[in-house]
This record gives sequence, structure tokens and C-alpha cells, in this order.
Amino acid sequence: MKQYGTMTLEFEGRQIELPVYEGTLGSPVVDIRSLSQWGLFTYDPGFLATASCQSAITYIDGEAGLLYYRGYPIEQLAEQADFMEVCYLLLNGELPTLHQREAFETSVRRHTMVHDQLHNFFKGFRRDAHPMAVMVGVVGALSAFYHDAMRVSNAEHRALSATRLLAKVPTIAAMCYRYNKGLPFMYPRNDLSYAANFLYMMFATPCEEYVPNPVLVRAFDRILMLHADHEQNASTSTVRLAGSSGANPFACIAAGIAALWGPAHGGANEAVLKQLEEIGDVSQVDKYIARAKDKNDGFRLMGFGHRVYKHMDPRAGLMRRTCHEVLTELGLHDDPMFKLALSLEKIALEDEYFISKKLYPNVDFYSGIVLRALGIPTSMFTAVFAMGRTVGWITQWNEMISDPQQKIGRPRQLYIGQPRRDWVPVTQRG
Repeated sequence: MKQYGTMTLEFEGRQIELPVYEGTLGSPVVDIRSLSQWGLFTYDPGFLATASCQSAITYIDGEAGLLYYRGYPIEQLAEQADFMEVCYLLLNGELPTLHQREAFETSVRRHTMVHDQLHNFFKGFRRDAHPMAVMVGVVGALSAFYHDAMRVSNAEHRALSATRLLAKVPTIAAMCYRYNKGLPFMYPRNDLSYAANFLYMMFATPCEEYVPNPVLVRAFDRILMLHADHEQNASTSTVRLAGSSGANPFACIAAGIAALWGPAHGGANEAVLKQLEEIGDVSQVDKYIARAKDKNDGFRLMGFGHRVYKHMDPRAGLMRRTCHEVLTELGLHDDPMFKLALSLEKIALEDEYFISKKLYPNVDFYSGIVLRALGIPTSMFTAVFAMGRTVGWITQWNEMISDPQQKIGRPRQLYIGQPRRDWVPVTQRG
């Protein structure tokens, strides 16, 4: 970070000098920390114009439709790499050598099992509990089993916790599904890839051999890759804020999972499928498109447009191609739900209304369709999102803990309540 210039504010006859910095890419930022010396704070609901930290992990340019992990365009990584390589890149800052990759994958595989007593936690949940409710509780509870390496100031402890989380979250997610269905838990298989192992733990049975389909494994691996990190979003900011207090990494990731559970964040692809079910049939598409265009109707099409990307979501094109690969592999192009989705996609890409407002199909639109084709139930969509995002959360948490400028998060507020007043006895009130 280097100084780009200076901004001068005039307030009550005083001049306040604020340094302006620029990073490697992106817009310059104004350093407002000195405002507190003047009794001033900024007001920015939702932090839409606030950089809460400096980071070297992920870069997004919403106007140009760019997403970089450690400087590498997401398109290149999705085409050439796999999720494990992306995990190493995010955690370590560079792509691994062959030896480093093998050592990293071996380390993750050796931590995929969970403590046997953790199985008892599941018995405390109702069978119909939402998987995300179970995920929040069980991931947070990992701190009760791995308190041997909980000193967040110790880099080796942080690395071990990162490996444990990366390895165990898929196991826990699969267990959530199996418990809900009344199926026996399937222990992880270390001879399978990260993505194939999850699909095995989800869908295999002790009664017969399970052979992962390589097309479906690659599709699932790509879903994880495209969701691995996305700058300072709500759940990532939650992880950083929780971590700023010195909380253990398992608690911080559980906080991130809780934030991701919100329908405005990680539940978007689940909402897409629910809306497709509501529309029901291709014959109803025109009616719902008309509602989406009616400014007096509160209805909006889910899976179109993005808060950050003002152009096409760079992940959407990759997910679209993956979607068609999966549909072809499974022979599902004639499935009514998929035909309905493709009809909506066609309109959104060709209709002037959607084009002018830049309401392109986003990654959530396609990922929901792919996950449904893979046999993953809608209730598990956000849990899968959490699996992919766990490595991003860990990386962001570790970067924050390692930052010498790190302080406990403490936003200020604009108070609009009552001014000072004095208490009076109840007999004198009203």
C-alpha cells in the first residue's frame, strides 16, 4: 500500500488532511482513522463505501466483471486447476509445486475423520433440522475436541486448525444429510479426491460399491472452486469480526456459517430452485417475466443480477458450461425443471429489459440447477456453499490474525435515540 495523495476536508473552519492510498488493483481509499481525533466518524450503513481491511487474497472488479484469487483470474483456475490446488493457493499465496501439492493433499486426507464422540452431537438434533442449523452447532463444537492447538498467535496452531477445518467440514456436511435421511454415516475414503469423497459420503451405502462419475465429480469440484472466496462479503466479514476478538478458529467459522445461512447471502441458489418450482412450467414464464418488469409488483426473479457485479458474473459463464455438461451426462435436457430454467436464461440473455438493467444470470442461477442434477437436496445447497467458502474464511481469518495493524472490530454508530433525561418515580409518570 502506498500513498496516492491527500484529501482535505473543511469542517467548522478547520482543515483536516486525510491520506489517500492505492493498492495493487482497484480504487484508491481514503484513510479516515484520524477523524476520531476531531470527534468525527463516518456514516456508511452496510459498509458500501468502506474498506475494512487491507488484503492480498481476492480482488473483484464489479464493473469489469473480474474475480482474481491471489492474482489469478477465476476463469483460468476453473479451467486448469482443481479445488485442492485453489485451496493451497489461497492459504499460501502461491500455486504449489508437485511435491507441495502431494504433501498438502496427504495432510488434508489424514484429518477427514471426526472424533467418534462427535457422532453423539447429531442425536441431540431433530431429524428434520435444517442442515445449516446442525452445521453451525457441530463446527463450533470442534473446539471442544481440538483444544490442543488453539493459540491463535501461534502460526503452526493456525495452520493445523486450517487443515482440520478444510478436511472435516465436508465430513460434517455429509453427516448432516445422512442424519436427516436416517442413513448410516459413511466414513471418508482417503483414496478419493476431495470432491469425490464428499459425493461418496453423501450417496454411498454399505450395501454396494460406489463409483464416482468423473463428470459429476469435476462439476462439484468446480462449484467449490467458484465459491472459495469472494472478498469482504457478509460471512467473511463476520469471520474477521469474530476473529478480531481472539476467538478460536472453529467458533469463527461457525459464525461465518451462521451469516451464510441468510437467504440474502448463501441461500440464493436455494431461492432460485424454489422459484422455479413456483413458476412450475414453461407456459407460465411470460407471466412471471411480466411481473418482474412491473415496477409496482414486488416480485423479482431470483438468480439474476448481482450486488457486486455490474457486468456478467465471471463465475456464471463457467457454471453455465458446467451445467450443460452435467445435463448432457445425465440425459436431463428434457427434464421439465431444467427446460424451465433454460427458458428463463434465454429470455434474460436476449430481452432488452434485462440487458439494459444488466440482470444477467449469476452463478447462483446455474449452481442450483447443477446441484439439483447431482441429487443434492435443496436444503443442502447452503451447506455445500459453506464447504467451498471454508477455505476462504480460514485464509481471511489467518491474514487478519497475522496483520500487525489488527485490532478488535468496533464500529461506531449515529445515535438517534432520546437525549439525556432523568428518571422519575412510577407514581409521577404519565
